[in-house]
Amino acid sequence: MAHSTFGSRTEAAGADRSRVDALADERLDWRFKALPPESWGRTVQAYLASEPRLADLGTPLLTLDAGALDHNLRTMAAWCRDAGVTLAPHGKTTMAPALWLAQLDAGAVGVTLANLPQLHVARAFGVQRLMLANALADPAGLAWIAGELATDPDFAFAAWADSVETVALMDTALRAAGVGSGPDPDTDRPVEVLVELGRFGGRTGARSVAEAEAVAAAVKAAPTLRLAGVAGYEGAIAHDASAEELNVVRAYLRDLAELHRRLLPDYETGHPVVTAGGSAYFDTVAEVLAPPARESGAEVILRSGAYLIHDDGFYHRISPLARGAGPAPFRAAMHGWSRVISRPEPALALLDGGKRDFPFDEGLPEPQRLRAGADVSGMVTAMKDQHMFLRDAVGAPPVGSVVRLGLSHPCTALDKWSLIPVVDDADGADPKVVDLIRTYF
Repeated sequence: MAHSTFGSRTEAAGADRSRVDALADERLDWRFKALPPESWGRTVQAYLASEPRLADLGTPLLTLDAGALDHNLRTMAAWCRDAGVTLAPHGKTTMAPALWLAQLDAGAVGVTLANLPQLHVARAFGVQRLMLANALADPAGLAWIAGELATDPDFAFAAWADSVETVALMDTALRAAGVGSGPDPDTDRPVEVLVELGRFGGRTGARSVAEAEAVAAAVKAAPTLRLAGVAGYEGAIAHDASAEELNVVRAYLRDLAELHRRLLPDYETGHPVVTAGGSAYFDTVAEVLAPPARESGAEVILRSGAYLIHDDGFYHRISPLARGAGPAPFRAAMHGWSRVISRPEPALALLDGGKRDFPFDEGLPEPQRLRAGADVSGMVTAMKDQHMFLRDAVGAPPVGSVVRLGLSHPCTALDKWSLIPVVDDADGADPKVVDLIRTYF
């Protein structure tokens, strides 16, 4: 029986559409803080059929914008085609199977995830090509992956490793799970490994090309593993788009390309993978890695995850498309909505949204306008668990008014919401709720 390998570009990536479609039958109740009690007891499908409006929802609230999502989806897919790279978006950003499926339908070749619980979610929805952008050092998790590979010939999976010790642990756990000792190579499949190169002062990853080569040799020596490519993450070593930081990124990516060149004779697959690229420097990744990978027959996979939601803060400033790397920039698809509940001082308004509702790690929310469309003055100066301080808001907004907020960092926005309303147009006078996105954080 033939089975999928992670690096095979001829395999169709996908998810189980019927499982995603079944989310429309979930009954709404008190678990979903985005929705009012009038929705309780109805299915998602029935509630949407009632054509709710943004004004029907309470606050605090996070929404997504349908037009911006579609624009970002199409823009990134076109950019990747033009650059000659593929995309396995980092699913941790949204943890939303419906959005993963939309990305796969738009041409993504798989989904990237960061830990074992996230892999469980993806497999529950039938995602068939998964990259774990991390080491898998949990023996129980390795046994589970071995079982998934053994029972599903269409499932393709690759994990990262950055040390000989990690490789030894993986090999021991997989041997204990029976990998490498069975008579049938189609149901006794080795786990594919991408050797991770890091940089001193960065996050994970071997700290030199020589150390990474030793990791690769250990992978080749393990019968339970298969050497399938190289991996890295440039976003951990740079913090802005200055010329100096971009040069740091380029130098690191050149080292990753050199590691790939040195390992070419050792790969145990006909379709090796070279992967890097978050949402901040994917243009530089394509610039440095695509030419040597193309010459060697390798596939360059970007893992950008934040592009689909984008934001009005960190990614708005640093995105390559905001720096002129494409014809059209991404659009912020998420907004916060928070109600003024107190005006205890002339230039201070307290809003009902806080750290439990909106992201704050890459910048505080920024007031954009009132839900009614009027401008709003002031700036957010602090957040508590359930409150937001809007200062210098002289003369506006009054108690009871709802402020639309620009947010920064989708990765720490969506994880606070298990069900997220999608509106047809967040700039409209009376936005209509057209979808509800289920997340699994």
